[in-house]
Amino acid sequence: MYFLDVDCSDIDAIISFIKGVLKLIQILIPIALIIMGSVDLGKAVLSSDDKEIKQATSKLIKRAIAAVVIFFIPFIVNLVMGLVSDSGPEGSDTTTWADCW
Repeated sequence: MYFLDVDCSDIDAIISFIKGVLKLIQILIPIALIIMGSVDLGKAVLSSDDKEIKQATSKLIKRAIAAVVIFFIPFIVNLVMGLVSDSGPEGSDTTTWADCW
């Protein structure tokens, strides 16, 4: 038995858990990063110091980029899982894995 020839009932709970965690990460982490960056920028603007404003702006940009990257993690995981599900030894049935995911 190849590792790609699996029964969905064996790993259904694991796949559901992973998808739920990825969905949670996709929603909460970018929101938190953008809120934290906005708070830092707000503090810098209230202090009226140009140096702090530039630092807070660069920090906000870095956090926004991180939020976008984190937002696309589920897409990347689905892409990799799709590629893995299509590969396998000659003659193996990989449709089961693709259907499970």
